[in-house]
Amino acid sequence: MGAVADAITAEIEQLGVESISPGLAELATSLARSVDEADAPTARAVAARELRAVMGDLRKLAPVQSKGDAVDDIAEQRAKRRAAARRAADG
Repeated sequence: MGAVADAITAEIEQLGVESISPGLAELATSLARSVDEADAPTARAVAARELRAVMGDLRKLAPVQSKGDAVDDIAEQRAKRRAAARRAADG
């Protein structure tokens, strides 16, 4: 595969949408291959535009992933401090 197809395949895997919308995921992969293989600039531009639209749809379908942010980090540190304080108070 080419660079665009590899990147799109990796993004689809990261989004976890292949099982949610296998048709759109396959269409995105096919369009990515078209972008990689297109010789004419116009054909490449058309495929890229369509790929951008399909990927936008797939991103909207992606389940929300819980990734820690700064607030989560602070809350985790606070919980650790409270647990340590309780242990110290108990004995």
